[in-house]
Amino acid sequence: MIAPITGKLRKRFWLDVGCALGLGISGGYAYWYGVHLKHIERQENFYLQLEKQKAKANEA
Repeated sequence: MIAPITGKLRKRFWLDVGCALGLGISGGYAYWYGVHLKHIERQENFYLQLEKQKAKANEA
């Protein structure tokens, strides 16, 4: 007779939850610092240049 395997599903569940949270948080940080902040920096630089051009046009 084969002994029943007990607690296997519970252990696997917590492993899956831990991996999902770890990968999700890692992916979020990678997106935030790798993509989002660079996009915001480009956007801010664009609007800064636009304001400088407007100020220069108003002086002349």
